[in-house]
Amino acid sequence: MAVTIKTKHGEIEVSTNTVATIVGGAASDIYGIVGMASKNQLRDGMNTILNREDFSRGVVIHQEDGKLAVDVYIIVGYGIKISEVAKNLKEKVKYNLETMLGTPAGTVNVYVQGIKVLDDIE
Repeated sequence: MAVTIKTKHGEIEVSTNTVATIVGGAASDIYGIVGMASKNQLRDGMNTILNREDFSRGVVIHQEDGKLAVDVYIIVGYGIKISEVAKNLKEKVKYNLETMLGTPAGTVNVYVQGIKVLDDIE
């Protein structure tokens, strides 16, 4: 499946894997996010943190009313304020999609699939 972006010069089709990579890159830059999680945890494993190549398994993309709707599945570090992480992720995803693809982002839904206890660094 591809996302269609309409410009004044015509239409551009961008693969959903490319959009998932952009969204996953935004998620990996946010403080407090340990990694991306799979949207199908029973099939892919409950505690699996996705690699950069697998971001498409943790991102769902829909196109609604000419805007992108994105669902992001993440794992957050223990002790981090989840509401702030989700807010920062939403802002970063919207910014990246608008600057990199030139298309407005509609809704960004964040699903926290788990919390991971981070090792203390001494």
